[in-house]
Parts: sequence; structure tokens; C-alpha cells
Amino acid sequence: MRQASLRKILKFRSDRNWRQFHLPKNLAISLALEAGEVLELFQWTKDNKLPRGRKAELDAELADVYYWLLLLAHEFHVDLDKALARKMIENGKKYPVAKSRGKSTKYHQL
Repeated sequence: MRQASLRKILKFRSDRNWRQFHLPKNLAISLALEAGEVLELFQWTKDNKLPRGRKAELDAELADVYYWLLLLAHEFHVDLDKALARKMIENGKKYPVAKSRGKSTKYHQL
């Protein structure tokens, strides 16, 4: 699914001749901005839940995050599946179950 999504994104970009604007800095900024829009959906909530009727907006904002993430990974030839596998191993070492279960403490404070 990820490769099919990337192909659609690349075609969309190519059809519009937008690659010239997709410099690494711009891709990273766009990713951060879209992630901020996800946060905005939860801003000012009292119960930290997605407000009623805003699921479609969440879907759209997460799709935007995914769009920019895939483009940035493509630009730098990052295999996201492999990168995630490595990161999960690292996280497992930083947050061993015996020390971190049920805690939100940062690894250096465990």
C-alpha cells in the first residue's frame, strides 16, 4: 500500500511540475505543519478526546502527514519499514518492559 500511495503522490507532483518546490527543507516544514494541524484538532479539549464530528478532519490531516512523510522518505531513500524496525529495537533497549511498564517516564529517568 505504501508504494502505491507513493506512486500516486509522485504522479500528482509530476503532473503539476512541483518537484522544483519540494526541497528537503520544504518537505520537512510541510510535514511539521501538517502534524501541527493534527494537534490543532485536539486543542482546547477538556477530555483530550477528538471532538464529536471531527473524524473526517482527522482523516484528512493524517493523510497530509503521510503524504509529506512519504515524500521526505523518498527524497532521502529511507525505507520506512526498515527504519521503523531498527527504531523499535532501539526503543526496546531504552525502554525495557521491566523498567517502563505502565510508566511514561523518559528512558534516562527510568
